[in-house]
Amino acid sequence: MTAIDDLLADFDVMDDWEDRYRHVIELGRELAPLPGADRTAENKVKGCASQVWIATAVSGAGDDPVLAFRGDSDALIVKGLIAIAFMIYSGKTARDILATDAGEILGKLGLSGHLTQQRSNGFASMIGRIKADAQAALHG
Repeated sequence: MTAIDDLLADFDVMDDWEDRYRHVIELGRELAPLPGADRTAENKVKGCASQVWIATAVSGAGDDPVLAFRGDSDALIVKGLIAIAFMIYSGKTARDILATDAGEILGKLGLSGHLTQQRSNGFASMIGRIKADAQAALHG
């Protein structure tokens, strides 16, 4: 079972949006701390109302490298969204990252309809950054 499968199972038993919101915040609290050295302009995600940093590590040789991510935000709910994005993408191959639709997963979690437009745009910016890093790893 993947981290996303576990998360979907957790969310399936939560009927109340407030419970889901609290769970997203808790996921953010569990996110590993981001070292200060990774809080750089290059790692800052543009298009987010909150401050968001994503650091990408690429491993594996060949035509389908594996990417791992670390990140942080100054907003708790956004940290939770970062944690969900990492559950979806971290540790996956670049090709898998490019083929996976995070929006679909947010819909299954029942989050897409409850996030503000600003948060939805920020999440889309995070996913865009992750996919751009995957594309660069494939062709870099």
